[in-house]
This record gives sequence, structure tokens and C-alpha cells, in this order.
Amino acid sequence: MSSNPVAETVASLMPRAREELAELVAFKSVADFDQFPRSESEGAARWVADALRAEGFEDVALLDTPDGTQSVYGHLPGPEGAKTVLLYAHYDVQPPLDEAGWTTPPFELTERDGRWYGRGAADCKGGVIMHLLALRALKADGGIPVNVKVIAEGSEEQGTGGLERYAEQHPELLAADAIVIGDAGNFRVGLPTVTSTLRGMTMLRVQIDTLEGNLHSGQFGGAAPDALAALIRVLDSLRSEDGSTTVDGLAGDSAWEGLQYDEEQFRKDAKVRDGVGLIGSGTVADRIWARPAVTVLGIDCPPVVGATPSVQAAARALISLRVPPGVDAAEATKLLQAHLEAHTPWGARVRTEQIGQGQAFRADTTSPAYQAMADAMAVAYPGQEMQYAGQGGSIPLCNTLAALYPSAEILLIGLSEPEAQIHAVNESVSPGELERLSVAEALFLRNYAAG
Repeated sequence: MSSNPVAETVASLMPRAREELAELVAFKSVADFDQFPRSESEGAARWVADALRAEGFEDVALLDTPDGTQSVYGHLPGPEGAKTVLLYAHYDVQPPLDEAGWTTPPFELTERDGRWYGRGAADCKGGVIMHLLALRALKADGGIPVNVKVIAEGSEEQGTGGLERYAEQHPELLAADAIVIGDAGNFRVGLPTVTSTLRGMTMLRVQIDTLEGNLHSGQFGGAAPDALAALIRVLDSLRSEDGSTTVDGLAGDSAWEGLQYDEEQFRKDAKVRDGVGLIGSGTVADRIWARPAVTVLGIDCPPVVGATPSVQAAARALISLRVPPGVDAAEATKLLQAHLEAHTPWGARVRTEQIGQGQAFRADTTSPAYQAMADAMAVAYPGQEMQYAGQGGSIPLCNTLAALYPSAEILLIGLSEPEAQIHAVNESVSPGELERLSVAEALFLRNYAAG
């Protein structure tokens, strides 16, 4: 990184950043209070609030959002007449999944092979630290030239929409000229990237019932309708022979124009086992950024251990459908529900329940903020030009903010590059990326103020 005061300050703050990230990662802040104590999320929220107060933020508040979680808000006034920039991150995390699969404890930040491992290290507690580093660097080098608002969400991973609804009820709270969403990531380590599109999502729970109770498979099997077999048929109907997502009435042939994703590199990033083929058609970028994708997230049925020879009376599954920009998530939900009902065999009773939903997002990359960010990234990543990529994941808040503040410029950056393995076991963050992106964000704020 080329020598400049901001970069030097961020470099000097990295040991402190590691300590703070370790403190934040230690909170088991999964916003599913059936699995994890609410006190863990509340503790993480208080940590963020205290950090903002320590940096001089005013009006720091724990916002009780309609989904029963807390988002953290703070405002740092800048010079009179200055522009306002909203910095976003979330402190809630995905469950650790199989803790036995982690090389080191998921809620204990551990350094290994030049990376920092822990649940939320990249997604998105590292984003909270990135914002703090950027602001500290500017304070040490002449001051922060914009009004800054920070919002740290407490339920982004659950898709329950608490902050979206809160923002709609308090539209003045998050109003800004530019919004930096710190929950995306570079296309790969060392390649500065802004995310220009996000897929939307819908989540449905489907329940199939066929019998009043389980039956002996020897006495009744062969004629009695098996709910688990019916569910398997329904789930199979959601994919074509090559694995492409097939929901009746939902287009699946859009193409991605822009940065492409090499297939062999994708296989490596996704850790696809030798001999196992990728699913779908078109380029990898088409499949993960421009087309719908269905995933069966879980199935309720008897586990193999302890199973009895029974015909199952009921079975259910949780299904996620990612939808590309240009597709209305509410319409996709209706199509998915209709598909599940139409493909349920044998007259079995089927019920669907929507669990979460978020719209897709497409940024205006021609706005002045993008030039300010490109110039900042050119300094933070010498010799590299800022790239534009899509992201298959969803950040429902983006569309809410775009609707509330149509003149605001929204940029997506962050620490979730492929090696971070977000949502998987052994999630990690590259401290080098944290350092460079913190520098880039600080310089962006300065460039944007001067523009």
C-alpha cells in the first residue's frame, strides 16, 4: 500500500482492531432465540453502541425493531453544510453449524495462516470494525469531512425485516446523501470490487400431510401415501435434469454482463469435490448473479439413527429461492407457492408458509459516489482498478433504503471474499483486506466530501 497518513494510521490501529473483533466475535449473536440466548445479541448490540459513544457519536440508541431484535444507531456531526453518509453493517451472525467441523472454536477469534477465524469475522462484525477504523483514521488526519450515521442491524441473517420496517416507520432516521453497505466483498483477495447487483430472496416452509399417523411399512407400505416420498417428489420438481432451478412461470435464462467468474476458479472457491459437476447452464456468473436459484435448507423427517419401519404421515421442508434483479420477490413467492401446490402428488395436503422475503437490488454505478470510491480504491490497492461484480446473496435493506431515499447513492463493499467462507464452518477474514478496505472507505469519505 502506498504511503499516506490515512494508510499509516490504519496500519497502526490493526492490533487494536484485532482485539475489538475478538471481543465482538465472542458474542453468540445469532438472532434465532430458539437456538441462542437473546442476551448474546443484546450484548453485541451494547458493544457496538459503546464503541460509537467512544468515538463521539451522538444520539446513540438501541432501536427495538418490529421483529424483536435491536439495531444500533448513532450520528456523528460533521462540518456545517457537509454531506451525510450512512455506514451500514450487521452484528448478527449465522449459526456456527457443525461446531465439530471448525478447526478452532467458532466464537473465539483465532489467527491461522495469515487469516483471522471466527463466526462473523467477515460477515459482518468485521464490517463494524472496518467502519470504526476508517473513521479513526480520518479523525487522526484532519477530521471527518462529512456527517456520519452508522446503523448496525441485529437480524440481517434471519431475513425477518425488522430494520426495514423500522426505517419505513422512521424515514428521517437513515436519510443520507450516500450509503455504504459494508456487507459485500471483493471478487477475490486483493481485487477491489463494488457489488452492483444483489439477488433478492424468499423463504417458504412447506408441509405435506397424508395420514392421520405413521403406519407400519410392512402392513401398509405400497398403498398408503408416504408424506416423505411426496415431499421428495415436490422438491425434485424444483430442478431440471442439469440442476437448473425450475419454478413454473419464473424465467431462468438471464445473462450476466460484466466481470466473469472462471469455472475452475469457482470449483476451487466452492470446494467442489473431484468428479462432481456444477449444476445449471450458462456461465457461472449467469447462474449465481443473474438467475434464480432454489436451495432446500432443511427437511423435518425421522433421522436415520433410530428410524422405525414406518410410512410417514407428515414431512416438511424449508426452501430458499434467490431471485435476480428485475424479478419481484413477492411475485416469485406466489409462483413458488403455486409450483409446490401443483407438483404435490397423490392429492396429499400441502401447506406453505412464508418465513422471509427481500427484493433484489441494482445500483446506479454512474453516480459520483462510485467515482469517489474508484479513486479511493486505486490508492488503497495500488495498481488495481475497481471492478463491478454481482452477488448471489441478499441484503433486503438495500431496496428499502433505495425506495425511502431515491436520490441517495448506494455502494456495497466489504470483507466477504471467497476465501472468507461466510455462512460455512471456518469462516475467516483477511486482515490485509480489512486494512485496505478501511483505508479505501476513509479516502472515499474524503473524496465524496470534496466532490
